[in-house]
Amino acid sequence: MLKINPANLIQPNTIPAGGGAAVSGQGAAFAARLEQAVQTSGLAGAAPAKGSEDAKLKAACQELEAVFLNMMLARMRASVPKTKLMGDTSGEEIMQSLLDTELTKNMAQAGGMGLAAMLYRQLSKSPVKGQAR
Repeated sequence: MLKINPANLIQPNTIPAGGGAAVSGQGAAFAARLEQAVQTSGLAGAAPAKGSEDAKLKAACQELEAVFLNMMLARMRASVPKTKLMGDTSGEEIMQSLLDTELTKNMAQAGGMGLAAMLYRQLSKSPVKGQAR
């Protein structure tokens, strides 16, 4: 998360009023403040950390596996005949859907069917020279 340091901001009284004629040295002061802000914010290197990219990829793979498992579980439940023993309530269907969603999220985080791990291995391979990823 990017935090703004008030000490690095340009103060309103340093901006020239009127025709906009630059005061000598003002451009250099602005450049120095801008460079200091970039250095303190951690944005100096244009490339993001590799670890954060890997974590995002792993999370996306787990979410995809959770969605796949949720769809599979929903289709499995649809194949079972419904009984009218407890009545016909839509609330039960909604709660069952919410339970299935949380269940499949937990299954994917615990390793699930191995789909997330397989996707992660495939997508995290470094590209071969001359080929697109």
